[in-house]
Amino acid sequence: MKNIILNKRYQIQQELGRQTGRRTYLAQDLQIQQQVVVKILLLGQDFDWQDLKLFEREAETLKTLEHPAIPRYLDYFEFDNYEEKGFGLVQSYVEGKSLESHLQTGRTFSEDEVKEIALDLLNILSYLHKHNPPVIHRDIKPSNILLTNRSGNSPGQVYLVDFGSVQNLAATEGSTITVVGTYGYMPPEQFGGRCVPASDLYSLGATLIYLVTGLHPTELPQQDLQIQFRQSSNLSTKFADWLEWMTEPSLSQRFKSVSEAIKAVNKPRPRITKSSIQSQKNEQPIGSKILLFKNSQELEILIPPQGFGIKQISMISLATPFAIGMNIFTINGLGNDISQFLQFLAIVVIIFAFLSGFFQCLRIRINKKKVVYIHELLGFKWHFSHALNNISHIKLSTAGSIKYGVKPWLVIVTRTLGHDLTRHVSLTLDEMEWLAQELSEHLNLPFLRLE
Repeated sequence: MKNIILNKRYQIQQELGRQTGRRTYLAQDLQIQQQVVVKILLLGQDFDWQDLKLFEREAETLKTLEHPAIPRYLDYFEFDNYEEKGFGLVQSYVEGKSLESHLQTGRTFSEDEVKEIALDLLNILSYLHKHNPPVIHRDIKPSNILLTNRSGNSPGQVYLVDFGSVQNLAATEGSTITVVGTYGYMPPEQFGGRCVPASDLYSLGATLIYLVTGLHPTELPQQDLQIQFRQSSNLSTKFADWLEWMTEPSLSQRFKSVSEAIKAVNKPRPRITKSSIQSQKNEQPIGSKILLFKNSQELEILIPPQGFGIKQISMISLATPFAIGMNIFTINGLGNDISQFLQFLAIVVIIFAFLSGFFQCLRIRINKKKVVYIHELLGFKWHFSHALNNISHIKLSTAGSIKYGVKPWLVIVTRTLGHDLTRHVSLTLDEMEWLAQELSEHLNLPFLRLE
C-alpha cells in the first residue's frame, strides 16, 4: 500500500502496525507537508460492527482531548477504492520508540527512571480520569507508551498512544461493556466487563513491572492472582510495595485514584507478603470421591460413577414408552419390524442408562493444548478431545447459582471462548473451587471467581 494516497491527501509511507481488519500507517499529509499517523478499519470478511463502534469512539474521544502527551485528532474519513474500503482516522505523529521496543533492544531502566515514567503516566491518567466525562484507556501496556528526547538523567518524554479500546465512563451506565484489553495487563474486573479508573492503575502497574523485570506479567508466577515480581527485580522494598498496591487483584485493596497512587509512591503502606504468612492449603472437600493425578505434562481428574442424574432419567423417560411396546408405527401402517427394532433399541438405552449411572467413570486429562474426556464403562472406553488455544485463565462462575438456582460453571477461558469442564458431570461448588485452584496452580494461570 506504500505511496497510495488516501482521501486525496494522505500518502502512505510505511506500515506501523497490523491486526485483523486494522492497519496503522505513517503517512505524509500533502496539504500541510507533515507526517501523520493514519489508522485504517477495513470492511472485509472479518469486519465486526463492534470494531466500528470502538473505532468511532476513539475518534470522538480524541476530538475532545487536548494534552501534549496524547495524539491530536486531525481527520476522519471513509474510503472506497478498487481494492479496499473502510474508515480512516488521522492523528498527529510522535517520533519515538515504545517501551516494548526499548527493552527488546536491550535498554534497561533504573528505579528512579521507572518512577519518573510512572509519575508522567499518572499525570496523563489524571487528565483522562478528570475529563468530563471521565475517560478510561483500558489498554495501557508497553507497546502503547512512547519515549522521546532522552537526555541526561531523564528517561525521555512520555506519550500515551492507541486509544482504540478507550471507554467513556458515562457511557457504561446501564449498558454492556465490551471486554477489551491485553492479557497480562488487564485487571481481573476487566475480564468480567467491568472497568473503573483504578483499572488503568493496574495496567500501569503491570507495565512498570515489565520495565523492572524485562518480563511480561504472563511470564511471571502468580499467587492468588497477584503478580510475583520481587524475585525477578532489584527494587527497594518501598517501591516494590507500591507496585503491589498498584496491581492488587482486588479493587477494594488497590489504589482508588491517581491522586492516591501519586501520594503513596514514596511512602506506600507496607505489604504483608505471602512468604511472611502461612498460606492456606488447597484441600479436597470432605466426602468428595474425585481422584486427582498430576505430572509435569498434564493433570488428570478421575470422576467415579455419579449415580442417577438428569441425563439418565431423561434417557429412561424417553425410552420407556417404546420399551413397553407402544406401537406408534403399526398404527400408521409401517409394520411390526420397525416397532420391534425400536422396542429393542429402547431396552438397550434403558440398560445403558442404568449401567452408566452405577458403573461409568470419566477421566478428564488437561494440559495447555487440549482437554481430553475418556468415558469408561465395563471395560469399554470412548473419548473425545477439545483443543485449547491461548488459554488466558480459569474461571468459576457462581453468578445466580444461589438466588436463581443456576448451575455454577468451571471454565477454561481461551482468548476466543470458554470451555466448560462441568457440562458432562455434576460437581459440588466446593469441588469446583478445589479443582479450579488445582488447575490454576498446575497450568500457572490466574483463577477468577465471579459471584
